[in-house]
Amino acid sequence: MARYTGPTTRIARKFGEPIYGPDKYFEKRNTPPGQHGLAAKRKKQKEYGIQLKEKQKVKYMYGVLERQFRNTYDKASRMKGQTGVNLLFLLESRLDNLVYRAGIAPTRRAARQLVLHRHITLDGAICNVPSAQVKPGQTFAVRERSKSLEVIQNSVASATKYSWIEFDTNTLAGKYLNVPAREDIPEPINEQLIVDLYSK
Repeated sequence: MARYTGPTTRIARKFGEPIYGPDKYFEKRNTPPGQHGLAAKRKKQKEYGIQLKEKQKVKYMYGVLERQFRNTYDKASRMKGQTGVNLLFLLESRLDNLVYRAGIAPTRRAARQLVLHRHITLDGAICNVPSAQVKPGQTFAVRERSKSLEVIQNSVASATKYSWIEFDTNTLAGKYLNVPAREDIPEPINEQLIVDLYSK
């Protein structure tokens, strides 16, 4: 299954924000990577470059490669409502993202690994597909034999609560209550730039 496996801090430095979560190396050195560093950042970007950068940022943030991201965008464009907002809702409804949002894993990459290694169930059945689209009302949980994993216990202890996810820290089971409102998604994303890019 294809995924990005390269350096994460370098990518975070490229976008100027810790898109993979807290990163002590990014905090020490948050200038753009490469020989020219800040000098390259001062160059005026063209409109296309700004739009492309926003798309790449969201791709890296949610751990989606180009073809899958394009397919998700096409699906969003066929739905009722604003395409950009629909795109974010589809990305937020991925199983690996919900595992991350519930606090079962500290990062989306760790959440993806937990799903791939069959530690997560969806509606009571084991699901090892990180991109599985979860519908409001469906439940997800940690498998009984995986509940004692140290990475899960440590992550749950410092989890952030989100209004669209109901999660029980005792049973390590959660429910996707509803699609989140656009203003509730905390990441700084300008989805309209992505729509403009694909509309060319």
